Amino acid sequence: MKFIVDNWMLILIALASGGMLFWPMLRGASSGSLTAQGAVQLINRERAVVVDVREPEEFAAGHVTGAKNVPLSELEQKLPGAVKNKSLPLLLICASGARAQRAVATAKKLGYEQAQAVSGGLKSWKEANLPVEKA
Repeated sequence: MKFIVDNWMLILIALASGGMLFWPMLRGASSGSLTAQGAVQLINRERAVVVDVREPEEFAAGHVTGAKNVPLSELEQKLPGAVKNKSLPLLLICASGARAQRAVATAKKLGYEQAQAVSGGLKSWKEANLPVEKA
């Protein structure tokens, strides 16, 4: 007990720094999302498949190069036909990231265990100066 009383400030600093180190892991694990740069690494290293869950007219205005368009409203019916290999990482993207987060739950329910949303959506993709193409 004397140790705790004498070193309370060191203990507080250790707990605070441990919490700060642990916090990003908790956030990343619960959100199921990754940065645009993380998405590029998965595409290049693990042949991840990018699925844009926006509506066709939004997709035509500009999308991630090589992405497939499966609108969120049709995801449950059309995703198995669009992405047959469920073992590959599946990256879901939309305009801002909100629809993609909802799509992750649907994809995981369909058996795509490596489904992740690109945080910030196409907006963060463009901000990172990554390639975009128009249909």
